[in-house]
Amino acid sequence: MARTKEFDPDTALQSALELFWQRGYEATSMSDLVEHLGIGRASIYATFGNKHELYLKALERYQQGCDGPLLRELSQPGPALPAVRTVVRRFAAEAAAEERRLRGCFVTNTAAELAPHDPAAARRVEHGWDQLETLLRSALVRAQAQGELAADRDPLALSRMLLVLMQGLRVVGKASADPARVRDAAEQALTLLD
Repeated sequence: MARTKEFDPDTALQSALELFWQRGYEATSMSDLVEHLGIGRASIYATFGNKHELYLKALERYQQGCDGPLLRELSQPGPALPAVRTVVRRFAAEAAAEERRLRGCFVTNTAAELAPHDPAAARRVEHGWDQLETLLRSALVRAQAQGELAADRDPLALSRMLLVLMQGLRVVGKASADPARVRDAAEQALTLLD
């Protein structure tokens, strides 16, 4: 008779996400995961695969949690440009907030730590950035169609600029104790939408 799992895989995945997000991939050992998740090494391997596979599943979970709210915010009916501004300002506020800034963004952390030498992690990071760029571009195209954004502005180029800015805000916010640095950068970038 097959033995039933004595833990909730969904809860364990969320716990792994939190640990990886706090420490990073390299600084988190399998022993750390066993202790933090409260389950045996064999159960981790049987349920999630090796540490790398678990990390990628945690990253995917994180991205799914981010995509829904961004989609709702950037695709709501009505004026689109205020929603874009709100999203950029929220990224800046989160990057400057003491409780969040030291952890940074899990995707941005992965981009810096793993993407340069880990093709699977790089693909996940690129996927996340593609999603965000597409959401921003769609909102900017809508803003242009509604007369909120000048007809001579390039929504694709603007969405790419905002994507790079938003990821940069996360990096600078994580390393800088000066919240004005990220807020001022975000506000300056938003003037390009006028």
